Amino acid sequence: RIFSFRIMLYMIGLGLNDEKDISIKGLEAVKKSDLVYFENYTSKLQCSTEKLEKFYGKKIIIANRDLVEKNNEILENALKKKVAFLVIGDVFSASTHIDLYLRAIKKKIKVEVIYGSSILSAIGITGLSLYKFGKTTSIPFENQNIKTSIEAYETNKKNPLHTLFLLDLDPINNKY
Repeated sequence: RIFSFRIMLYMIGLGLNDEKDISIKGLEAVKKSDLVYFENYTSKLQCSTEKLEKFYGKKIIIANRDLVEKNNEILENALKKKVAFLVIGDVFSASTHIDLYLRAIKKKIKVEVIYGSSILSAIGITGLSLYKFGKTTSIPFENQNIKTSIEAYETNKKNPLHTLFLLDLDPINNKY
């Protein structure tokens, strides 16, 4: 069965540091996009939105969690225009982006994923082998009754594997 896909959604990993970490392929996709959304709630980039706009030559629309997860604006626009969705790190490091990808496919929107470096690859700077990392886990701000992080650590320690803890952040309230 052949699917007829509509227009385009580019999902682009920006890397970890600043506006210049984007790949050439990612930058080309941004430049040919009609709308550019920047997801700003799963990580923090070391530059301002204004620097992104100047370097990319495009107006940036900030995409908070509600816009990405609950609002259909990004996908509705991708049915009519070329849309870039910028993610700090790599596109699929967060489940929220996988959800957006799956919803786009369901709406028969053509999606091109352009990968970027992520904390999962950058952790190699520690000198620890990536092959010796076990389950990665998050520590949320509200963590009094959270068992998952401790269980992941204990399982990794038993196996013996390294554990990468991802710490919660709230960029809107400048809380890290």
